[in-house]
Amino acid sequence: MLSRVLSGAVLGIDAYVVEVEVDIAQGLPTFATVGLPETAVKESKDRVKSAIHNSGYHFPDDRITVNLAPADIKKEGTGFDLPIAAGILAATGIIPQNILSEYLVLGELSLDGRVKPVRGALPTALVAKEKGFAGIVLPKENAREAAVVNGLKVLSAETLSQMVEYFRGINTMEQETVNIKDIFETVSYSDVDFSEVKGQEHVKRALEIAAAGGHNIIMVGPPGSGKTMLAKRLPTILPPISFDEAIETTKIFSVMGLLERSQSLVVTRPFRAPHHTISDAGLIGGGHVPKAGEVSLAHNGVLFLDELPEFKKNVLEVLRQPIEDGQVTISRAVTSVTYPARFMLVAAMNPCPCGYFSDPLHQCRCTHHQIHRYRSKVSGPLLDRIDIHVEVPAVRYKDLTNNVDGESSEEIRNRVEHARSVQTERFKRMKIHCNAQMATRHIKKHCSIGDDSHALLEKAIDKFGLSARAFNRILKISPTIAALAGSENINVTHISEAIQYRSLDRKSLFG
Repeated sequence: MLSRVLSGAVLGIDAYVVEVEVDIAQGLPTFATVGLPETAVKESKDRVKSAIHNSGYHFPDDRITVNLAPADIKKEGTGFDLPIAAGILAATGIIPQNILSEYLVLGELSLDGRVKPVRGALPTALVAKEKGFAGIVLPKENAREAAVVNGLKVLSAETLSQMVEYFRGINTMEQETVNIKDIFETVSYSDVDFSEVKGQEHVKRALEIAAAGGHNIIMVGPPGSGKTMLAKRLPTILPPISFDEAIETTKIFSVMGLLERSQSLVVTRPFRAPHHTISDAGLIGGGHVPKAGEVSLAHNGVLFLDELPEFKKNVLEVLRQPIEDGQVTISRAVTSVTYPARFMLVAAMNPCPCGYFSDPLHQCRCTHHQIHRYRSKVSGPLLDRIDIHVEVPAVRYKDLTNNVDGESSEEIRNRVEHARSVQTERFKRMKIHCNAQMATRHIKKHCSIGDDSHALLEKAIDKFGLSARAFNRILKISPTIAALAGSENINVTHISEAIQYRSLDRKSLFG
């Protein structure tokens, strides 16, 4: 007796179809699983046997062989429990094989036959739609997540017997549906707002420019100056996440098991703030079976690295590829996985180990050598990939006691959205979406400046010792400033403001 059930597995953030073949032959009672199953998959035989018994069905006392094809890819997770059980019941004639072949089946079984949630429901639903299946059967807790795939019948199973009765035509299963428009309309940006930040108007301006152009930014200032507070409010001024971005972000959270049970889509931009003790594998991703790291969890959102020099140097160096390419590739002996990692990097650091270098109210206790060693923990190549540098001084008392609220996040976000719309129109025939993603050829084409701007740049390069890389960064920031000002052309005012945001390139910053 042979049966075939179709299921799905995830590699990276994308799913592929897995054929679960079940053969029941006469012989000594054995249960073998082949097709590169890892430990959790091998253990499914015990869960499946108990679930079938406790659901009131007969478990055959014969030789059972389960093959998971393609057999050259390692299978992991507990999502094969339900399709294996369905395959055994189909091989014994309890479930009709013809209707079973129209669906992808996914789910973990408990010993009493309940169907428990699994990871990767959304990618599996997407591949089911792509391959033309009538629908997908999966745990009730995962149904809302899969239901965002339009045109696919999503059936939620609470128990094994419920699924069996449905395929036998005895009972029905609930078909899950969601309204995508309603999901996006219920978005609440945050409980935090830029109007709560006292003072630091020039830093707010820098963050607005960073949000408008998708630029990476680093804030340098003494302890307590508000760097973390400002960074946490950056997502509130970013443009709303699009449906395609939401799908891509949700796939990552789904694969990592970080999607809340009641959540069907991630409809706000992620904000990830890993501690400085994180390992390179935790930040970039890794493991025996490659998993996504913080850079991928921050995809389409913000990655905030507080106390930047406190991170291990090798951890910071692995950031260079995802910042440059917008993705990270993790290679292992058995496989190579690519995860998306297009994020805005927001970093914060003190100007010196004690934190009070150049602070007029506190005396710095650090030597020149200590300051140089502290700063050198952040390499030049990494700083080169950060467009905007801004100094954050201590907040003055009169600003702290000022009862007048500043601009709200909504007001700033409206300007940011307008500037992004200008960039979307400008780059609509290209593979880039914002000014931060411009390469040299794009800068040459879209960042032309006049003679007065050239003269100003020449003076700045001579006076501050700016490098050629800093020159390109200034040109990259300038069109964002122009877009926020509603100007189609880059003028000397925009260039002069952009020059201010390259403070770490100046020879005199640390004395």
